[in-house]
Amino acid sequence: MGNITKRGGSSAVLAGKANTAALHARLYEAIMREDCPAIKVLLRAHPVNQPITVLASSTSYRLLMNQQTQSVIPIHLAAKYCKAQSLLALLENGADPEVRDTRGFTTLHLMLLHWPVTSTMWTKPGNRIQRILTDNQNNAVMCLRILCEHGARVNAQVDNSNKHSPLHLAITYGTHPVLSILAQNGAQVDAINESSMTPLHMAADTLNKEMVETLIACGASVNCAISSTGSTALKLAVCTASGKAGRLLAAGVSCIRLLLIHGAKVNAQDHEGQAAIHEACFGGREAIINLLLEFEANVNVLTRNGESPIYMYLQRSSNIRDSALLARLLCHSYPLRLTNNQGILPAGIMLPEFYRLRETLIKLSQKPLSLEDICKRNIRNLYGEKYKQQLKQLLPVKIRSSVYGYYDTAYLLK
Repeated sequence: MGNITKRGGSSAVLAGKANTAALHARLYEAIMREDCPAIKVLLRAHPVNQPITVLASSTSYRLLMNQQTQSVIPIHLAAKYCKAQSLLALLENGADPEVRDTRGFTTLHLMLLHWPVTSTMWTKPGNRIQRILTDNQNNAVMCLRILCEHGARVNAQVDNSNKHSPLHLAITYGTHPVLSILAQNGAQVDAINESSMTPLHMAADTLNKEMVETLIACGASVNCAISSTGSTALKLAVCTASGKAGRLLAAGVSCIRLLLIHGAKVNAQDHEGQAAIHEACFGGREAIINLLLEFEANVNVLTRNGESPIYMYLQRSSNIRDSALLARLLCHSYPLRLTNNQGILPAGIMLPEFYRLRETLIKLSQKPLSLEDICKRNIRNLYGEKYKQQLKQLLPVKIRSSVYGYYDTAYLLK
C-alpha cells in the first residue's frame, strides 16, 4: 500500500510539472506572438513577476522537460525581443519594470543590452534586410517609450561592479537613438559610474562623435573631470586619437574639434598635471597637435614632474624624425625645457642616431633667445593658429613671414 501511495504522489508531481511547463510554454508563445488577450488570460494562473522556464540553448525556446533550461521573467522576455504590445500588456497587468534578473539588470538595462543592430551600411537602400532592421529599431524605440511612460527608473544603476546607469549602457553598446529619449525622461546626463566616468567621458574615450554631440545637446558638462584621475572628456579623446589605432584610422579630429567648439578647456590639467597637449605631443599626430594649437593650447605647461609637451614629443624616436613638426613645436616653446624635475632627458633623443640633435637642443635650451625671437614666440602663443590669417592681413609681409615662418629654429634641425 505504501508503494502504491508513493507512485501516486510521484505521478501527481510529474503531472504538476507538466502542467507548469505547458503553462510556461503558452505564456512564452503568447508574448512572442504579441497575443495580448492570451497573455491576460494566462497571467491569471501565473504571477506576472515570476519567471518562466525556457530552453537555454534552443532558438525556438520550446519548453521541454529533462533538458537544459533557463528562467526568464515575462517582462524581460518582451523587452529583450522588443515586443511592444506584449510589454504594454504585461505592464497593464501589474508587471514591475524594476524587477531585476540574477545579474542585477532591470528591464530597461536588458533592453539596452539587446538593442537591435543599427548599421545598414552593407545593405542596399530599401531592400528587405534594411526594412527589417528599421522595423526592429522602431519597435525598440516604442518599447523604450512604453517603459519610460510606465515608471521605469531611467537613472537606476546596474547592480554589479560597474554601476552603469542606462546612459552608460547606451554608450557601451552603441545605442545612439536612446540617449535623447532617456534624457527627455529625466536621465542625469552627468551621472557617474563606479569609475567616476560620465557618459560623455565614455563617448569621448571611444571617439563617438554622434554620441558626444547628442550628450552635449542634452546638457552634459564638457569640462567635468574624472575624480580619480582628473581627466576631462577632451583629454580622453586626445589620448585615444593619438594612440596607434587613432593614427592608423585617422580618427578623432572631428570629435575633438566638437568638444573644443563647445567650450572644452584646452589647457585643463589632470591630477598629474598633464594637459591634452602632452598626450598629443607624445602621440606625435600632427593633425591633433595642430588642432590644439589652433585653440590656443599652451606648449609650455608642465606636469607635476616638470615634463613639458616638447619633452613628451622627444620621448619617441618616430616623433623626432618628423623634423617639420618638431621645428614648429620648438617655435612655440620658451623657455625650452628638455629635462624633467629629476634632470632626465627624453628617452628618444638619448638614442645614438640623434646625438647631434641632442647636443643642438641642449645648447638651444641653455642659450637665451634674442628679444626679437621672444616677441615672435609670444605673438604665436598669444594669438595661436586661430587668428593667424587675421594677423597676416594686418601685419606687413616681412613681419608676418618672420613671425609665422618658423625660421628661427628650423635651420638648427637640418
